Amino acid sequence: MNRRFGWIALLIAVMALLPYRAPAPLSYVPGEGWYYEPYGETAKWQRTRAKDQLDVAETAFTAGDYATTLRAAHRVLRVWPLSDYAPRAQYLVARCLEARGRDEAAFNAYQNIIKKYPKSENFNDILWRQYAIANRFLGGEWFRLWNVIPLYTSMDETAKLYDKIVNNGPYSDVAPHAQLRIGTAHEKSKDYPEAVKAYETAADRYHDQPLIAAEALYRAGLAYQKQAATAEYDQSTAGKAIATYTDFMTFYPDDKRVPEVEKSIAILKMEQVRGNYKIAQYYEKTKRWAGAVVYYNEVLQLDPNSSFAAQARQRIETLKPRLLTGGK
Repeated sequence: MNRRFGWIALLIAVMALLPYRAPAPLSYVPGEGWYYEPYGETAKWQRTRAKDQLDVAETAFTAGDYATTLRAAHRVLRVWPLSDYAPRAQYLVARCLEARGRDEAAFNAYQNIIKKYPKSENFNDILWRQYAIANRFLGGEWFRLWNVIPLYTSMDETAKLYDKIVNNGPYSDVAPHAQLRIGTAHEKSKDYPEAVKAYETAADRYHDQPLIAAEALYRAGLAYQKQAATAEYDQSTAGKAIATYTDFMTFYPDDKRVPEVEKSIAILKMEQVRGNYKIAQYYEKTKRWAGAVVYYNEVLQLDPNSSFAAQARQRIETLKPRLLTGGK
């Protein structure tokens, strides 16, 4: 983290020392960055009516002239912010930013449309475009300083993008997919508890969509299983994974992943047995005989036929006399 901020400070210093000659008046748009308008060219694209100004932006966008599109669309937003043409102008701004590869700025521009113009005719398209942008960050795209300098990847920040999409339209077509991707982002950062929360939310909220609900329940079980693998002396997570997988098989018995889940449950149960046996050994090593016997008995209850069970029986028989004599 300190190294990252050191690089940021160095970049700022270098940019401050570089000679810069502004070719024209600069204007700043929050969340999007700085723009300038070349001298002597305003007459070519400026209009005196909002509709005509938007037409310039539309024509330029169709031609792939994103610089002119941005200038014309921003002028609509600046001069006629309350006109009927403002939502479309903001949409063109976002489309240009996305086309230029400025994904974070584009996402924010789309978000401005949702906030300012919630009844925009492009509402559903905007949500899907935000989803596509978030997917690129999930795939490893870097977040940028000032929307220009690539600095870092972040699954936490990516999860927040998906969360905004869900909040924008909780019951839109894209929301269930975005909710699942929140879990995926947390999984990638190994934050399994948050991943489980996201998946359980998807399974609960979209229970009437079998494909989504089944995927969410399966992924929740898998996240629990991954968490259990990192918890040496906490076997309760393995139990949660087994319970979630069992629910998955109960609700979706025809799912093609059921055989895979059955194997995972068998592995998890063995992990529970092994974990309890190790805990029992720890108690025995520290001469807490009663605790050791409790966990050895847990091994027998979980799987009386395992190799650990045979050893547990032997240890219980060995420890019984010590329990009767008060641990001596």
